[in-house]
Amino acid sequence: MATKNIALVAAPGTPHFVGDGFRVHNFIPGAPGLSMERMSPFIMLDYNSKYHFPPSEIPKGVGVHPHRGFETVTIAYKGKVAHHDSAGGGGIIGEGDVQWMTAASGVLHKEYHEKEFSKTGGIFQMVQLWVNLPAKDKMSAPKYQGITNEQISKYILPENAGTIEVIAGDYKGTKGAASTFSPVHLQNAKLNKGGKAAFSFPAHYNTALLVIEGSIKINDSQTVATDHLVLFENKGEDFTIEALENTIVLVLSGEPIKEPIFAHGPFVMNSREEIIEAFNDVNLGKFGYLED
Repeated sequence: MATKNIALVAAPGTPHFVGDGFRVHNFIPGAPGLSMERMSPFIMLDYNSKYHFPPSEIPKGVGVHPHRGFETVTIAYKGKVAHHDSAGGGGIIGEGDVQWMTAASGVLHKEYHEKEFSKTGGIFQMVQLWVNLPAKDKMSAPKYQGITNEQISKYILPENAGTIEVIAGDYKGTKGAASTFSPVHLQNAKLNKGGKAAFSFPAHYNTALLVIEGSIKINDSQTVATDHLVLFENKGEDFTIEALENTIVLVLSGEPIKEPIFAHGPFVMNSREEIIEAFNDVNLGKFGYLED
């Protein structure tokens, strides 16, 4: 097998607020070279790097808004977030947990700081990833997967190197808890200082990683700092990560969905006509009802 080399390293851009509860750096599709088409099936990645929110009696977040045509995946590293949607999905995810919402044919949802976290305040750190759906699945029924850290499969690396948490896909035969509509690998590599992990994904898969904590060396050569995103070339299959200190790395790899992407605001479809239809359906109440 051939080595998968780095195509680019993206530094975190200027952060902006989504609602009043999420202070994010947008990597996909905001950073140069990281378009929706280049990163498919990953069509958005917002990263709330560590940020201290002061105590608030009114939970901060994002009010009711619609989605259609894709899935939202929220990974909690610090803090707690609550979610409700018009399809009946909802819950609270805390540190180490994952919320996987399939909007598909359409939902209204809201996301905000969990009320007890909001009252005390504290460090908040999250990733929200949008995963595209194939055209044949875009109008399927919405669903919700609340995955606690206990439910996430874990592969223990030898020599006290650390642990790979397999959210989706698999790592060396350890299968992820999340169900997906197309081949997607999503993993947290939690490595101890000096620990090393080897990864292998098909050459044509779009593969990237985000350094959540610490710093790493890739393929025994290039050093990457905290809060930076690495995109790999679509050549070769194998790469290694070495932790230069205690480190958390989000690893994502997926088979591109080779279909037209037509995105507008909260909708990601395959044509302009489908976007217009989505707006009309929201106005007609077809996405259900959710109290703000």
